[in-house]
Amino acid sequence: MKGRTPKTFAMLLLASAMLVSAGCSNSGKEDAGSTPAAKDGNDTSPITISFFGADASPNWNNMKDDVGQEITKKTGVTIEAQFDVGSGGGQDKISLMAASGDYPDLIYAKGNLSKLVDAGAMIDMTELIDKYAPNLKKVYGDQMNRLKYSKEDPAIYAIPTNVGVGAQVFDATGGFEIQHKVLKELGYPKVETVQDFENVLKQYVAKHPTTDGKPTIPLTLNADDWKIMITVTNPAFLSTGAPDDGEYYIDPETMEAQLHYKRPEEKEYFRWLNHMYNEGLLDKDTFVQKDDQYKSKIASGRVVGLIDQEWDYQDGENALKAAGKDEDTYAHFPVQLTKDTKDHSLQAAGLDGYGIGITTSAKDPVRIIKFLDWMASDEGQVLLNWGIEGKQYKVENGKRVIPADVQERKTNDSSNFTKESGIGLYTTFSAHYGDGVKDATGNYYTTNFPEQITNSYTAAEKESLKGYGATTWKDLFPSEKDFPLKRWGAAYNLPAPSGTDYEVTFQKTQDIVRKRIPEAILASPDKFDSIYDNMLAELDKAGAVKMEQEFTQLVKDRVELWESK
Repeated sequence: MKGRTPKTFAMLLLASAMLVSAGCSNSGKEDAGSTPAAKDGNDTSPITISFFGADASPNWNNMKDDVGQEITKKTGVTIEAQFDVGSGGGQDKISLMAASGDYPDLIYAKGNLSKLVDAGAMIDMTELIDKYAPNLKKVYGDQMNRLKYSKEDPAIYAIPTNVGVGAQVFDATGGFEIQHKVLKELGYPKVETVQDFENVLKQYVAKHPTTDGKPTIPLTLNADDWKIMITVTNPAFLSTGAPDDGEYYIDPETMEAQLHYKRPEEKEYFRWLNHMYNEGLLDKDTFVQKDDQYKSKIASGRVVGLIDQEWDYQDGENALKAAGKDEDTYAHFPVQLTKDTKDHSLQAAGLDGYGIGITTSAKDPVRIIKFLDWMASDEGQVLLNWGIEGKQYKVENGKRVIPADVQERKTNDSSNFTKESGIGLYTTFSAHYGDGVKDATGNYYTTNFPEQITNSYTAAEKESLKGYGATTWKDLFPSEKDFPLKRWGAAYNLPAPSGTDYEVTFQKTQDIVRKRIPEAILASPDKFDSIYDNMLAELDKAGAVKMEQEFTQLVKDRVELWESK
């Protein structure tokens, strides 16, 4: 893997000093091209920073929202943003960037960082952070080692921003979901195994074959593009007692990695989905519908059950809330294939996430790192999470509180509220503390803490939770305290080498899985075993064993890097 060394970094800065851009100062060597105010960290002259985000951001309002306008007022920065559309995760767009060499100033690459690193697109931010970013260093603290790209190339090409540092888990937002009205009608039944889940769907649909004149849908999944992992394949390991390490299962003792589909218990999970399809309980359109069609079905109120993460179906649920149909929204359960395993959704991975980085196209990396640093300051984090004092929150007896009318809009009109306020739209742009961390005033940095979470629940949620003797959805799930911290973090964030045999083999295995898993689920029960077993043989024939060995070494190297002094 070709990485960027400190020497290369210096050369990049020297080269960029020769480039001039209207409205931006030059980058160059230390402080070259920066105004005297910029040296002091106080430059608020207007500057536009271009950005690409690999996740969609449907509520982005071009910084015309309250938070965005305040960011520009405080920093002088206007973000000219483009986001991935649909469910592509930025893969196609970033591949084109890497091929063309045409980059924005900042990129949130999600799982595609290695393509940009190998293309020479990203600068090493190590020196910039050390010289100009005290707030970033404060937030990351003793976990700075975890920002390093790899054992071979210990540069910092991106800072994790999709995870909060020091976060406590106060709620669960994934698992198996069932509508509140269904649970209420059936007397809040036990939902612990896939059989329990199936029984609930079957009983309710037998009583209510139609909803608003259209067929009631017992269960639908979102298999559009990469989201097949979220609702179809990832639940296979989560429902059989394994944590989320992407496409792999990693033995916690030996750190040996294998494609998780090879676990015998996962085959039985997919057999259950095959059974659900043949029983008419799994939506026949599951593997042909698009992301927007999936959400539209949810918004119609006729989908009884989901197996998903709330962030994926939230648009549909928000539409239900806006229409006053919160009883059609969903409860969360840690459903398992059998009673012999525990849901590992809440197992802690520590600081390890997708992040934002500065590209070699940036004309003023110093100004940009100072912007990222301001966003990580206490002032910036309170603004990003709470909004404007006197408008989205107030301070009573030294405590930040959200007024009831504001909370009502956040709960029941969240899309419009987000577009107008900007709360929640800017955390991608820098390091931030996680839920449960308090600032120097004794207030939480984020609005996700027990009291505020329960305040944000709809009446239907509160009623369902009461029915199960719980106050939050987390109460129904095994606690993070039940599991050890994963030494390798989130394995799906590991930078695997691009442009190599590994990448080619990985894509081949992905193509096989995304073709054969749906085929196995949609087959007649007597053909399931042969399709699944042939898939496993096909994976090995495509080079899976060698790929697994290479990934095992990446895992071990990461542990060595992170645990080195």
